[in-house]
Amino acid sequence: MKASWDVLIKDYLVGRPNLRVCFLLVDSRHGLKDSDKAMMKMLDQAAVAYRIILTKSDEPKASDLKSVKESVEAAIKKHPAAFPEALPVSSWEKKGIDEIHEIIMGLI
Repeated sequence: MKASWDVLIKDYLVGRPNLRVCFLLVDSRHGLKDSDKAMMKMLDQAAVAYRIILTKSDEPKASDLKSVKESVEAAIKKHPAAFPEALPVSSWEKKGIDEIHEIIMGLI
């Protein structure tokens, strides 16, 4: 099943001129998981620009969120298609939502 999803996702990503940016949602309570790293690699190979969004940023302690953000941004440096900064967001606190809207509006 996973292999068929990988093929489906790769087929979707490759040769999609209208796909200008992809948002990769990463749970800020856990940081990058193996599945996130695999998706980053796939996006790099497909030459699709992407931005990492750290979700649920209201839940970890500030020091833990800072540590996760720094860890993610260190990993981003190895990925050419990634935007160099991770964006923490919280739907509960409405933090980062306006920034996402601005990014999207800038692409339209």
